[in-house]
Amino acid sequence: MKKITILDRVLLLATGLLAAYQIVSEGEGLSSFTVGCYTVAFGTLLVAGLVLIIMGFEGLKNKAVVIVSTLIPLSLSLGLVSENASRFTWAYGIFAVVGLLLISITRYSSTGKFATIILAVVHGTAGLIIFLLPILLSVQGLKPAGYSLVGVGGALIGVGGLLLAFLRAGKPLLSERTILSILPLLLLLMTSAFLIGFSFS
Repeated sequence: MKKITILDRVLLLATGLLAAYQIVSEGEGLSSFTVGCYTVAFGTLLVAGLVLIIMGFEGLKNKAVVIVSTLIPLSLSLGLVSENASRFTWAYGIFAVVGLLLISITRYSSTGKFATIILAVVHGTAGLIIFLLPILLSVQGLKPAGYSLVGVGGALIGVGGLLLAFLRAGKPLLSERTILSILPLLLLLMTSAFLIGFSFS
């Protein structure tokens, strides 16, 4: 496995600092549930970054990493639904909880096609919501144009999440070295896009 470099750690630290800033700056005019969803998402991102800084990329070998990494897109997408399409909050909330439970169960009980399908469906659905919803709101004039950057972050989190998920599932879409080489920069760009995009909300 690729050894983590000083540059990787610097990029991960910057990601963590941006995630921490987003946690403390979020909340004005939002419901406590929405704020809670965003806090879980960026809090998990912060913790994940710190774990990688301390343990290196070897930390990705833990089965719990797939489960924890799923919290980021699921919590973030649920927060977006709660904030901008509240009538679907309960329905999507049930999907998010069931999806997280299924991923948790299949990580430890199955390594076959079923586990991969569950992973792809849950990550794909959450990623599409994070990508499409902010862009649609911006196009419709319901949010400022800059809010569409949240969608850019959604595209990046979708790519990163699927790369990590399939890597951990033993079905990598790219070589392990390539994934680990681009991961820190991908996380920083993703978090930056979220931070700038949410500043327009």
